[in-house]
Amino acid sequence: MKRTITGLLSVIAVSTFTNAAAADVANGETLARRWCAACHVVARDQKQGNTQAAPFSAMAKKPGFDAAKLALYLLLPHPKMPDMNLSRSEAADLAVYIARQSK
Repeated sequence: MKRTITGLLSVIAVSTFTNAAAADVANGETLARRWCAACHVVARDQKQGNTQAAPFSAMAKKPGFDAAKLALYLLLPHPKMPDMNLSRSEAADLAVYIARQSK
């Protein structure tokens, strides 16, 4: 069972990574401003977010940050986050936008 789950997650991660490679950063920014800006600082021009949510720039600078893994994570339900109901390509767009915030 564990191998099946691991294999399935690997397939999803590869599929998501493929989407991340072709991601639309501008759409990621639009999604971030719409869904994430209430809690996270999503751009340099944003003054503040919720103090309990990390700024995107800090998230992107964490060791081992991986946009493909983040895109997969964004597709799963999270109790502290709104149900964004993102498509795979939207999750990839948002993840790549977050990755770009490390610069």
